[in-house]
Amino acid sequence: MNQESEDYLQLSKKQMKKLGYQTIDMIVKHFEELRNKPVTRKASRLDMEQTFREPIPDHGTNPEHILDIIEKEIFTNIMYTDHPRFFAFVPTANNFISVLADALVAGFNPFAGTWLESSSAAQIELVTVDWLRRIFGMPEEAGGLFLSGGSAANLIGIAVARRVKLKDRIANSVVYFSDQTHSSVERGLKVLGFSEENCCKLPSDDNFRLSIEMLSQKVKEDKISGKIPFCVVANAGTTNTGSVDPLNDLASFCKNEGLWLHVDGAFGAAGILDSKGEKLLQGIDHADSLVIDPHKWFFQPYEISCLLVRNSMLLKDTFRILPEYLKDTDRSKEEINFCDYGTQLTRSFRALKLWMSLKCFGLNAFRRAVTKGFKIAEYTEHLVRENPLLEVITPAQMGILTFRFISDLPDERLNELNRSIVDKIIIDGYAMVATTQLRDRVVLRMCTINPRTTEDDIRQTLQRITKFGQELF
Repeated sequence: MNQESEDYLQLSKKQMKKLGYQTIDMIVKHFEELRNKPVTRKASRLDMEQTFREPIPDHGTNPEHILDIIEKEIFTNIMYTDHPRFFAFVPTANNFISVLADALVAGFNPFAGTWLESSSAAQIELVTVDWLRRIFGMPEEAGGLFLSGGSAANLIGIAVARRVKLKDRIANSVVYFSDQTHSSVERGLKVLGFSEENCCKLPSDDNFRLSIEMLSQKVKEDKISGKIPFCVVANAGTTNTGSVDPLNDLASFCKNEGLWLHVDGAFGAAGILDSKGEKLLQGIDHADSLVIDPHKWFFQPYEISCLLVRNSMLLKDTFRILPEYLKDTDRSKEEINFCDYGTQLTRSFRALKLWMSLKCFGLNAFRRAVTKGFKIAEYTEHLVRENPLLEVITPAQMGILTFRFISDLPDERLNELNRSIVDKIIIDGYAMVATTQLRDRVVLRMCTINPRTTEDDIRQTLQRITKFGQELF
C-alpha cells in the first residue's frame, strides 16, 4: 500500500477485488472443509497474549498478510458452532447466502434506524418480520423488530410489559417464571430495575415445565398480600431440555388474570415448522410478546433475533423519543422508524440475511431442515437407550436430548465423571458436547439442530463418550 492509501483508508479497485476474492475463497474453504476440522481448539490466555499482544501500529501492514493471520491464528482458535458435530449449547448452522448478505450489509453500510436514511432496509425488515408473524399465527396488528439476540429481545419485550401493565412503576410488582427460564430473562429484569423481591422463580414440574397449578396459587397469594402480578415468562423450548411450557393454559390464565404473557422462544419457537413442534407449541400465537432467534433454528449467522409484540404500537409507545436532531425523520405516519421501537438508534440491516435466505431457499427447505433436527435427536435417543453404559435423563424433544454415563459410583463422583467426559471430548476435538445440571444430576446434553449432521456423526460421538467414560471409571 502507498502512503495515500494509508492516509485516506482507501484501497485501489484492483486491491479490493483481489482481497475480496481471497476472503470469499476463505469462507468457501471453511464451508467445504468444516466437517474435517476439529470442532474446537481452545488456546490458553498466555498463548493468545503472546500471539496478538502488540503496540498499536503507526504504519499499515500488507492486508494479504493480515488475512493470513486471520485464517491461521484467529479462525483456528475458536469453537465452530456451525460444525455438524457441534452439539453443545445451541448450534448456529448458518448458510452461505446469509453470509453473503452480511458481507453486503457491511459493504453498503445502510443505517437501519430511520426510514429517511434507508427506506428499503426498513421495508425489508417490515416484510421479514411480517413473515415471522404469519409463521407464528399472530394477528395482523402484531409486529416487531430485529435485535442482536435473545438477551436483547427478552429485555425489550419485558420493558413493554412493564410500560403497559405497570406504567413503569415497578414497586411491589411481580414477574413469574420457572427455574428453567434462560438466564437472560433475569439479567434483563435487573437492567430494567427489578429486584429479587419482584421476581418469582417457581420450581418446574417433573417434565421441567412451568406448573400452571403452582403459578395460579402463587399469583393468588401475591394478590392477597397486596403485590401486583403483571407478567409471566413462558418457555417455548428450554435450553436445558427443550421443554415447552403449557402455552395454551398459560395464555388462558394470563388473559383471565390480566397478566402479560411473554414467551421466550429464542431457541425452540422455530420448531413450529415441524409437525411435532407445531403440536408442542400450540398456544404460542396467544403470546403478548414472543422472542425468536433466527441465528439458531432459522440457520442464520450471528447476530439476529426478533421480538414480536401482539400490538406493535406498544413498542413505539414504550420507546419513542423525538429529539430536535431527529425532527427531519418524522415526516409521515406511514414511514416506519425502527429506532422508535427499541433501544437502538444506530442499527445494522439485520433483516437482509433472513429475507435473502428465505427468498433463495424457500420456507419448505427450512421446514425440512428443522424436521431433520427432530429426527436426529430421536435417533440419538434410540442409540443411547441401546447402550447399557448410558442412561436417558430427558427424552428427545425440540432437538435436545440429555443423558449420562452411568456406573456404580456415588452421585457426586458420577457427576464429576460426566464433567470429565466433556474435558476429554474437548481435547479429542471430534465433537463437542456440554454438560448441564438437572436437579442434582450433572448430565450430558446434545442439541442436534444442524441439518448437516449425519447418523454416523451421532454414532461416532456416542462411541467416544462411552470410551471416555470407561477410561475415567
